[in-house]
Amino acid sequence: MKFRKVTAAAATAIVLSVTATACGGDDDKSSASGSGSGGGDKIKVGIKYDQPGLGLKEPDGTFSGFDVDVATYVAKELGYDADQIEFVETKTPDRENALKRGDVKFIAATYSINDERKKSVDFAGPYLLAHQDLLVKADSDITEATDLNDKNLCSVTGSTSAQNVKNDFAPKANLTERSGYSECISALQSGAVDALTTDDSILAGFAAQEQYKGQFKLLGLKLSNENYGIGVKKGDTETLNKINTALEKMVSDGAWEKAVKDNFGPANYKNEPAPKIGNIVK
Repeated sequence: MKFRKVTAAAATAIVLSVTATACGGDDDKSSASGSGSGGGDKIKVGIKYDQPGLGLKEPDGTFSGFDVDVATYVAKELGYDADQIEFVETKTPDRENALKRGDVKFIAATYSINDERKKSVDFAGPYLLAHQDLLVKADSDITEATDLNDKNLCSVTGSTSAQNVKNDFAPKANLTERSGYSECISALQSGAVDALTTDDSILAGFAAQEQYKGQFKLLGLKLSNENYGIGVKKGDTETLNKINTALEKMVSDGAWEKAVKDNFGPANYKNEPAPKIGNIVK
């Protein structure tokens, strides 16, 4: 009888131990990133959902765009299969906070590297050099940024693009800020605004959409240099170094050039060559 009591207690302890271990494993897998390489963990990656050619959530729930292709390549190099990648929408005003909170492991979302952002975020890359430009209607008489004085200019809340135009070219421009570029493009189409400003890569993506073909034109002004980087949590040097290695491989094996042609080709986008890691063009 004494032997049977000890056995029952031991069995109970084993069950409790296994249960606790299982619960701990589930908690680990719910984090922004796991171990990858064949495990059941996922990696959460921040992208935009409303930028055709860069980061777009399609009606069927899939994702497309250059940033998506770059993020997918990088995640695979970090040890994750395609079905282990969870794309999370990170809008412009919330990118820094998403990294701080640990909502995502890294962000590839037309994230321009600048000194202010580097105070709270570490950047891998750059992986694309874009330029600020203006998108106007095909029949618009706007040809220079200075033509925007007393006209309506649209950009996204939290973006530096519109403020650059007001500070450097057209101080009398009437600035309208919207929560997403799709809202700005609708305002431009309806005539509510006269121009949309952001990076030429983003504008090219919208202009290449079937429903907008022939309606708009890029002015090709190159108002600024926008070095797109992949944002990681401040101090996460290990992830930063791994991403830089992945980006270098993507360029060397031809995957970067293919992604450019696949996503920007229809708009005849004149892209810059792949930038070197750490080379920020001012």
